[in-house]
Amino acid sequence: MVHLSPAVTTIRPATSSGQTLLGLIGEGIGPSRTPRLHMQEGQAQGLNIRYDLFDLHERNLSVADLPRLLAEIEAAGYAGVNVTHPCKQAIIPLLSELSPDARALGAVNTVLFRDGQRIGHNTDWSGFSESFRRRLGDADMAHAVQIGAGGAGSAVAYALLKLGTKKLTLIDADLSRAEALAARYAPLFPGVAIEAALTPDAPLQTATGLVNCTPMGMEAHPGLPLAAELLRPSLWVAEIVYFPLETALVQTARALGCQVSDGGGMAVFQAVSAFRLFTGREPDAERMLASFAG
Repeated sequence: MVHLSPAVTTIRPATSSGQTLLGLIGEGIGPSRTPRLHMQEGQAQGLNIRYDLFDLHERNLSVADLPRLLAEIEAAGYAGVNVTHPCKQAIIPLLSELSPDARALGAVNTVLFRDGQRIGHNTDWSGFSESFRRRLGDADMAHAVQIGAGGAGSAVAYALLKLGTKKLTLIDADLSRAEALAARYAPLFPGVAIEAALTPDAPLQTATGLVNCTPMGMEAHPGLPLAAELLRPSLWVAEIVYFPLETALVQTARALGCQVSDGGGMAVFQAVSAFRLFTGREPDAERMLASFAG
């Protein structure tokens, strides 16, 4: 048995040699549907997958404990883990290698344990991009305002730029973080205006769309990420929080008549890519969408 500390739940090893261990590291992740997505898709493909949650709050841990937690998960025989708020950037110094996308984004949401190596990937950006194309494919991309420039925000900004956004305004309570993300992507997308701001008030006056990339709206962080009066029907609105699926932002924007994409699609499509990385098997995306909705 591998123990974190007397105060924390034991990390269980595999119950059989044929079992694949996966997990999720983050805060406030109890309602996550990711375990079900991976385990049901594994079952459909004849794989015995166990997917565990490593909630920092529940285990009385903080981001500072991430090195020890990751080491003990790896030692317990896990094939890999997903990573969410607030660990997507903090985990990078603990990894052996980064995929090109993870390196470009400066954020990781999937870690593989292979032959003593920890390999970081990012499937968030492609998950958001696929969901956006399916749900907001005709959206006006002239000016997108994104609230949140952390790990998830890095992936979504990359996706928005790949989707053809002409102007991107990054909002963060830590202005330096938004400025750093803008500086990271400016050389990669030279024809796009990428700017940073402290609040969304002024940028939203000319924006065509809005994305929430903060934890606001989660069960552990209820509420809106901006003042409701800043929304208007002509905006398209995309959310990345999916538990609950009907966040305050989704409900408010939908009531106004905005085109809205909830966080469910990104959750499913990032899991589709992560499943492929974890197992080496090709997942059935439509089956995983049905599993999420069921």
